[in-house]
Amino acid sequence: LLLTVIGVLTGVAVGIACAVLGASDTLLLLLAFPGELLLRMLKLLVLPLVVCCMITGVGRLESIGEVGKMGYIALLFFFSTTILASATGIVLVTIIGPGRVDVAGELAPTVGRENAGVLANLLQVLRSMVPENIVTAAADFNILGLLLCSIVVGVVLTTLENERERETVLYFFMGCNTIVMKVVKVVMWYAPIGIASIIAGRLGADRDFIDTLLRLFLYVVTVLLGLAIHGLVTLPLIFSLVRRELPFRFLRTLAQALVTAFGTDSSSATLPTTMRCVEQYGVTPVTGRFVTTLGSTVNMNGTALYEAVAAVYIAQISGVSLTPAQLVLVCVTATIAAAGAAGIPEAGLVTLVMVVEIVGLPPESIGYILAVDWFLDRCRTVMNVEGDAVGAAVVDHLLRRSPAPQESPEAEAEADIEMTELPTS
Repeated sequence: LLLTVIGVLTGVAVGIACAVLGASDTLLLLLAFPGELLLRMLKLLVLPLVVCCMITGVGRLESIGEVGKMGYIALLFFFSTTILASATGIVLVTIIGPGRVDVAGELAPTVGRENAGVLANLLQVLRSMVPENIVTAAADFNILGLLLCSIVVGVVLTTLENERERETVLYFFMGCNTIVMKVVKVVMWYAPIGIASIIAGRLGADRDFIDTLLRLFLYVVTVLLGLAIHGLVTLPLIFSLVRRELPFRFLRTLAQALVTAFGTDSSSATLPTTMRCVEQYGVTPVTGRFVTTLGSTVNMNGTALYEAVAAVYIAQISGVSLTPAQLVLVCVTATIAAAGAAGIPEAGLVTLVMVVEIVGLPPESIGYILAVDWFLDRCRTVMNVEGDAVGAAVVDHLLRRSPAPQESPEAEAEADIEMTELPTS
C-alpha cells in the first residue's frame, strides 16, 4: 500500500510538472513506457486467470451436491446480489456521468458508434459466447467464449464418475491457478512503478489536467456512492426482508470483519474473522463456514460494481457512447469477471482489462483510474466481505425455516478440521 501511494503521488507530481513546463513528446513517451509494460502484463494474465479460475471454481463445487439446498441457495443469493451491485453502478455512472463533465460543468461531446440495434448487438454477443475454434478465440481475445468454455469444462468435471480422472484434471488446473496467482503478486510489486509512469504520462500529455483531476474525483464519488447504496441499503434491505429483523445489530457484530477487510485489502485474509463474526451473531457454524468460504471465492459485489462503473467511465472519457445492449453486456460481464477475480489485493485490475476489452475499449484505457484504484480496492473489499456475511445470515435463516437433515457429529468434527486448513491470504 505504501509503495502504491508513493507511486501515485510521484506520478501526479511529475505529470503536473510536465504539463506546466510543457515537456517534449520524447520525454512523455519515455515516462509512459514502464506503464505500458504494466498494462501488457495485466493483459497477458487475463486469459490464464479466467480459464484457471473458472474451471477450478466450478470444478471444486462438488461439495454443493453434498450440502444440497445450502449450496444452491448461496449461489443464487451471490449471483443476484452481484447483478444488483453491477446494475447499481451502471445506473449511477450513467446518471452522474463523471467522464462527461468538464470544468465548466458542460457535457463533453461523445462519439456514437454505428450499431444495428439492440437485438443485433445481443445476437452478436451470443455468437461470441460459442466460438468456432477455442484457439482462435484465445488469439482474438474472445473472453466471453473462453468463459463459457471454461464453465462448461468445470461443470462436466464435477460429473466425472472416475474420481482419479476428476482429481487429476482438477489438481492440474488448481496448480496452474496457483502459479498465475503467484505471477499476479509479482506483477503487483512492479505495479507502483507502472502506475507512477501511467499517471505521469497521461497528466503530462493533458494540458488541461485540472479537468482530468475533476473527472477522476467525480469517478471516485460515483463508486463510493454506489458502494454505500449497496452496502447500506440493498444488502441490509435483503437481510431485513428475509430474516424479519433490523440489520443494525448484525452490522455492529460484523464491524471487526469490515475493518479487517479494509486493512488487509483481501477477502481471503479476512475469512477467519468473517466466520467468527457471523457465528457470534448466531449463524449455524456449518452454514456460516460453508457460505462465507464459498462467498470469498465467487461473491464479489464490490468488485462487480467497481468494474461496471470503471468500464462506463472509461467509455465516457474516451468519447464512446455505449448502447443499451452494451450496458447490459457490461453488467453481465462485470458480474462474471468479479466471480473470477481472486480474493487478493489489486486482483480486480486484471479482470477489469477483460471488461473493457469486451465492450471494444483498449486495455490501455484503464490507466485513467489507476491513480485511485489502491483506495477503491479497499472499499470494494469491504463490500465483498459484507456480501459474504449477509449471504451466510440469509441462507442460515432460510435453511432453518425448512426441514433439513441433521449434521452428524462426525460431519461437524470434519468441518472443524477443515477450518484449521483454510487459507488466510
